[in-house]
Formats: sequence, C-alpha cells, structure tokens
Amino acid sequence: MNIKHITHHKTDFLDLLLLADESETMIHRYLDRGEMYALYDPDLKSVCVVTQEGEQLYEIKNLATYPAFQRQGYARKLIEYIETRYPAGATLQVGTGDSPLTRPFYERCGFGYSHRIPHFFTDNYPRPIFEGGVQLVDMVYFKKEI
Repeated sequence: MNIKHITHHKTDFLDLLLLADESETMIHRYLDRGEMYALYDPDLKSVCVVTQEGEQLYEIKNLATYPAFQRQGYARKLIEYIETRYPAGATLQVGTGDSPLTRPFYERCGFGYSHRIPHFFTDNYPRPIFEGGVQLVDMVYFKKEI
C-alpha cells in the first residue's frame, strides 16, 4: 500500500472525486486550495482532499473509494495517514450527508458529532441526492482532535 501526495493534475482524479461529491462545481471550489492524497494498492483505490479552514482546523472535503474496493479499509487508512500529516492538537473535521452509510463510518474512525448546516444539499445541489435510500438534506459535521 502506498499513499501519494498529489500536487498536480488533480482533475485527473475527477471520476473518483465525483463518487463522494456529485457536483463538479462544488469540487472545483476546494480542489485547488486542498491537499490531495491518493492511496494505491497497487492501483488507485481511494483519494482524499483536505483543506485548511482556520488556525489548527482542517477539513476532509472529499474522501472516495472505488465501489469495488469499499469496505476494505482503504478510506480508514487514508484518514489515519492524514492524522499524521497535520499538527498534533489540531482539529480534523468532515461535513457529510446524514446518511446511514457515512455517519457510522466516521464514528468508527473516532469522529464525534459537531453541528449541522440545515438544507445544505437541497440549497446547493441542483438535483436531490440519495445515499443509502435516504435523501441528503442537511450537512452534518463531525470532528476529532488529532
């Protein structure tokens, strides 16, 4: 397993990024200013984009694994790696849909509920988004100290 810091040609990973965020417009809002990491085993399995949102505050903006490789620990490995890349004592947060698929994953990775942004998905995406049979309406934030 190998994790690479991607500094150029980030849009080459757009097919994978779109699995976690269905809007190219939204992806382009954070892609250039974010740090991208790609996990290979031996081929590309998963990517993550992290932005700095404040002093000692970092946010996972996109975490995606190809469907054939989900539930094999790749996303968790990326999170563990990211936790070593940023200063001890910093806060790592993630905003996601209130979905039965993503919420338990982040909780298992040690994140706790922080807050929510009502109607984020219905206000910012042109079409309804469904995950795990649930329409995403609010953005739910989780955080952990690293």
